Amino acid sequence: MKPVFAKVGIFGIGLLGGSVALGLRERFLAEEVHAYDADPTALEDALALGVVDRTHTGLGSWIEELDMGVLAAPVRALAELGQQVARFTRPDSLWTDVGSVKAPIVAALGPALPNFVGSHPMAGSEKAGVEAAHAGLLENAVWVLTPTAETRPEALERLRALVRNLGAYPMDLAPELHDRLVARVSHLPYLLAVGLNRMVAQDEHRDLLMFLAAGGFRDLTRVASGSPRMSRDMVVANRAALRGAIEDLRAILLELENQLEDPETLLATAEEAKRTRDALPIVKRSLLPVMNELVVQVPDKPGQIARVSTALGEAGINIKNFEVLAIRDEGGAIRMGFGSLEEREAAKGVLEGIGYKVR
Repeated sequence: MKPVFAKVGIFGIGLLGGSVALGLRERFLAEEVHAYDADPTALEDALALGVVDRTHTGLGSWIEELDMGVLAAPVRALAELGQQVARFTRPDSLWTDVGSVKAPIVAALGPALPNFVGSHPMAGSEKAGVEAAHAGLLENAVWVLTPTAETRPEALERLRALVRNLGAYPMDLAPELHDRLVARVSHLPYLLAVGLNRMVAQDEHRDLLMFLAAGGFRDLTRVASGSPRMSRDMVVANRAALRGAIEDLRAILLELENQLEDPETLLATAEEAKRTRDALPIVKRSLLPVMNELVVQVPDKPGQIARVSTALGEAGINIKNFEVLAIRDEGGAIRMGFGSLEEREAAKGVLEGIGYKVR
C-alpha cells in the first residue's frame, strides 16, 4: 500500500504535533515523518518514543523534500515560523497549521506558503509535550479547516482527505468565525478556570477551600493545569474575540445574581443549562495503552482480519483490543492491544514473519 505522502514535516513536536505524527505513522499515511523543534530535548524524546523517523535542529534544504508540512509551534511563533519555512518550500507541497487562533495566522501565511490551508483540531489535554502525544487524541475529533477565497480547492480537498484518514471529522469555517466560536467554548473556559483557582488562592481560608474542593471544582478547573505560557499566548492572540465573550458572560453572571431572588426563574435557567449540557456530543477516543499497541498495515482484500487473528491465535497470543482504522482504496490498518509488552513483541514477530508491515 502506497502512503499518501512520501515525506511529512512536523514543525513543533509537542502534544498536537506529536499526535499528528503518530497518526501519520500508525495509519501508514506517510513514508517518513520528519520533525523540527527549537528544543533539542523534544526532538530526542520524539525519536526515542518512535513518534518520528528523523529530526532536524535547523531549517534548511531538507524542507524542499517534504510533500506536506504541519506547523505545530505555539500560537505566538506560528506566523514567523511559517514565513521562515516558506523560503525552502516546493510549489506543490501542502501546508497547514494546528493553531487554536486562525484569523491572524491565515492572513500571514496564506500568501507566504504554497497550498496553505489553516486548520485546528479540536482536541487537547491538560498534559503537554511529546511524551503525552498519542494518535487517539485526534480520533473522532472535529478538525476545523479555515479556507478563504484565495485557498486552492485542490489543497483544501487534500487536507480534508488527510483529516478523514486520521480518524477526525473536517469542518469548514471562516477564520474569523472560528476565532469567535473558540473564544466561547475553549479560551473563555480557560480564563474561568484561572479565575476560580485565583479566587481560592487569594482567600483567607485557602487551606480549607483546597481541602473541601471536590470533583466538580476539579473538573471545572482542569484546563488550568495545562502549560501556562502556551495558554497565555493562546488567549492573548484571540483577545479581540475573547473580550466579546467576556462581556456576554459578565451580563449573564449579573442575570444569575439577580435570579437568586427569583428561584423559579433560576430553576428555568438551570433546566435550560442542563438541556444544553446533556446535548453535547460525546467524543469517543482510543484508550488502548500506548506501550502494548501494535498497528498492522493490511491490503484491501477479503480475509485479512481472519488471517491476522488466526496467525496470532495459533501462536497462543491473546488480543485484548481490536480496531480497524481508516481503509483507503489500497488498504488500511488494524490496531491491536495486548496484555503485556512481551505479547506485543511476540505478535510483531509473528505478523512480520507472514509478510505484514507492523508498527
